[in-house]
Amino acid sequence: MKTWILACAAALLVGCLHTAVAAEDVKIGVLTDMAGPDSDNSGAGSVLAAQMAVEDAGGTAAGRKVVLISADHQRKADVASALATRWYDNEGVDVVVDVPLSSAALAVQEIARQRNRVVLFSTAATSDLTGKACSPTGFHWTYDTEAVANGTAAAVTKDGGKTWFFITSDYAFGHALERDATKVITDNGGKVVGGVRHPVSASDFSAFLLQAQLSKAQVVGLANSATDLTTTIRQANEFGIQAGGQKLAALLAFISDVHSLGLPVAKGIRLTESFYWDQNDETRAWSKRFAERSGGRVPTMNQAGVYSAVRHYLKAVDAAGTKDGPVVAAKIHEIPVNDFMSKNVKVLPNGWVNRDFYLFEVKSPAESKGPWDYYKLIATVPADVAKPAATHDACPLMKKGG
Repeated sequence: MKTWILACAAALLVGCLHTAVAAEDVKIGVLTDMAGPDSDNSGAGSVLAAQMAVEDAGGTAAGRKVVLISADHQRKADVASALATRWYDNEGVDVVVDVPLSSAALAVQEIARQRNRVVLFSTAATSDLTGKACSPTGFHWTYDTEAVANGTAAAVTKDGGKTWFFITSDYAFGHALERDATKVITDNGGKVVGGVRHPVSASDFSAFLLQAQLSKAQVVGLANSATDLTTTIRQANEFGIQAGGQKLAALLAFISDVHSLGLPVAKGIRLTESFYWDQNDETRAWSKRFAERSGGRVPTMNQAGVYSAVRHYLKAVDAAGTKDGPVVAAKIHEIPVNDFMSKNVKVLPNGWVNRDFYLFEVKSPAESKGPWDYYKLIATVPADVAKPAATHDACPLMKKGG
């Protein structure tokens, strides 16, 4: 009996020591969509990008081992909330990364705020994350609904597309994208003449496209994404929307969407992104490394953003000498972001990473010189033009910090 008690005590001590050691690790949780509509633009590619960032940091930060875990939130806000709560409260996760789906991101932002933990959004879109829902430990890294609107909607309106009809995904992301694009359109002398909202993961857009045709709007604005976006574009092509003289404006599209559509269908579409794999030598070099480990697929801006966010987070942990959330968050703000997609980028008090954006046009098949050669640069949208200024007044952190 005595031997058994001693053995149990020893086992308990080892378990406690293991827990203590694990608690000293810097633990990163990639919360993403592994099988749903966002899996191509985030998903396994986001996990790979985070792993590459950890490897490039040498696997340590502030003398601590860096541990990476991931989970699929199934594009459900309640699942995302439960996972984030468990990670922060029970599994020693210090930072959550990526978080597709705006409603999920808003929920995770609040959970992280309550626990003084850091969260780094790359795939979430709503500009409310740096507006009314802003947090001192929350960061919007790669893009948002207002930034892409400041690129695509502004350019199309200035080019003569003065009347718009929206086909909008009926949830937080779509509502925010339509709202932010509408402001940009009206600010540039345009007018929204109508719109319709569709359920997520719809399969038949014919009724919505018919309403768009009947509106006689010059531009059909697509405030949706992923499979909803590609389905809308394919069916719009079949409906003859563009052949009838109306323009399609994809307000949020990724290179994975263009790849899915193919250049014969996607050619001529304008879109705004913060990253393209073929921009320069640095983006090409990093993207080549990524593609070698992803079956030849080049990274989306979301996946590049995950790398950038994780790499900067680890630099901030190093600089802070601790993994304490508020202290690390302060360092994230303090240190300029520098990597292959970011050059001396400032992080604003509301958590917005104030980077340049780029307006691209999808090439025709004749213009493309090879696999994934899909974009031609139309214009650079400077950081201070792209930033989500419309939401700043709603964030008390901007009132404190400028």
